[in-house]
Amino acid sequence: MSEASIAAPVVTFTKTKPGGSRANPTTEYSALLRTIREAGLLRRRTGFYVMMFSILTVALGGVITGFILLGDSWFQLLLAAALGVILTQYAFLAHEASHRQVFESGKANDIAGRTIANLFVGISYSWWMTKHSRHHANPNIVGKDPDIERDFVSFTQTDAAKAKGLYAWATKRQGYLFFPVLLLEGLNLHILGFKTVFGRGKVDKRWLEITMLVSRVGAYVTVIFLMLPIGMGFAFIGVQLGVFGLYMGASFAPNHKGMPILPHDAKVDFLRRQVLTSRNIKGNWMMDTFMGGLNYQIEHHLFPNMPRPHLAKAQEMAKEYCETHKIPYTETTLTQSYGIVIQYLNRVGLAAGGDPFDCPAATSMGR
Repeated sequence: MSEASIAAPVVTFTKTKPGGSRANPTTEYSALLRTIREAGLLRRRTGFYVMMFSILTVALGGVITGFILLGDSWFQLLLAAALGVILTQYAFLAHEASHRQVFESGKANDIAGRTIANLFVGISYSWWMTKHSRHHANPNIVGKDPDIERDFVSFTQTDAAKAKGLYAWATKRQGYLFFPVLLLEGLNLHILGFKTVFGRGKVDKRWLEITMLVSRVGAYVTVIFLMLPIGMGFAFIGVQLGVFGLYMGASFAPNHKGMPILPHDAKVDFLRRQVLTSRNIKGNWMMDTFMGGLNYQIEHHLFPNMPRPHLAKAQEMAKEYCETHKIPYTETTLTQSYGIVIQYLNRVGLAAGGDPFDCPAATSMGR
């Protein structure tokens, strides 16, 4: 198989000269931003977020009440799944607060985001802020975007080629394994949070985050094992973490995976860098709720502090603007995006090293 057939999608960028027949790239984005601002789409919608937080808190109260009333019953696993969904929705609110979408005050957003992320969800707000800020500045740029760094999954053929042994076997099939592995992502997010706050790196409000995370996880585990038999307790936690990780991963995965990956030294203007590396998901208000506004990934990257309720209107403007300026604008259904992600990861995975289950004799006979 040729190297080109497993490479990430490539986009050819047309250089734009200031004052030429096309607008200066900087002016292009400024014009779109001015239109968005004049339409009032950057104004905060604090009432919406208060409503969402209230609905989720009532739902959380219902799960807690049901948990207490059910007692020793395997129906508790249904509540565990519901809890995983609710915590993911809380994570969406923390994400939006980190982008300054909720309040005018940066301090108020940080207080809300840190409280929801650490006390409710159980992940480090500082870890998220550091990682996610780097991603937004350099989406899908090799060596700059932490979301495409090599982990269990390889996003470039160069990384896939480094895989050896059993890891190589898994890498070749990473597209098919991607969503099952997301069942472990919830646990991974908690571990990364603790590694961050107890690590040597700089952490804003370190001791506050340590107190929040330890209190939250400690209280959660204590209540589970005080109320349920040990086997059922582990099952409850396992289901909750599995649903949480799968839901989080399934919400973020369609946004950039399978979109063009740019070289480390790519010189691409802000507008094209954000649009060409992002993918929108078609839908309606139910999709908006399910994905926490992440289905408008292009608009979210162009205007990261835009409140969720304004993204749909902004999409109409941004899409028309991109069509006018001949900038490819990608939009698919959710199921199509998952198919693209799986196929792309499998193509990249084919660059992995030898299969540990290959028979050397059979291999030599086939030459």
